[in-house]
Amino acid sequence: MLTLADELALLAYDDDGRRALAQPALGHGLAGAVLVELTVAGRIDVVDNRVVAMGTAPLGHRALDAALTAIAADKLRKPADWVERLGRGVTEDVLDGLADQGVLHREQDRVLWVFPRTRFPSPGGVEPPLETEVRRRLTAAVVADGPVDARTAALCAIIEAVRFDGKVFAGLPRDRVRARLAGIAADHRAADATRVAIEQVHAALTAVVVAAVPAATG
Repeated sequence: MLTLADELALLAYDDDGRRALAQPALGHGLAGAVLVELTVAGRIDVVDNRVVAMGTAPLGHRALDAALTAIAADKLRKPADWVERLGRGVTEDVLDGLADQGVLHREQDRVLWVFPRTRFPSPGGVEPPLETEVRRRLTAAVVADGPVDARTAALCAIIEAVRFDGKVFAGLPRDRVRARLAGIAADHRAADATRVAIEQVHAALTAVVVAAVPAATG
């Protein structure tokens, strides 16, 4: 099964390997997805607004295990701090993992015949079936009015926090998307530990993204 970070990465890259979500937003979003996943797996928790490692047993996923190792070895930090720190290298870990699974294809070439570049297009240049299913799930969540499962709610929250919803839901009315994403977040507040993880990571992502805007535009 794909992790939330895997799903976000598939959405963030076009079939030809071009990035649809710019850095640092992509890295921040992937880091947030990793934090949610580690929380749901019981490997980390947030206590007094600090991320605490609850266990170090690996999960067998490159990005998740790298993040868990880093968190366990470091001092206690706020979720927003880990979004920043993990966001610097998580993109490569997630993409490498998807390539190892054969979901994406790893290509190496050079820009202007000098600068090395690694691209991750989809095999055959067509949308991977796994990505198609993610898009179907997200669209169904936004066009409907009923409850949404925890993983879809988490992915919706991350997409909204890094301001990627305009591209992911490009074919749907903007006002409807915004209202529905807010509704999904509100409806999910009655859930369990996953809800807490989603809320904490959403708040951390929003803070980091808002802080990054002046730096990116200034």
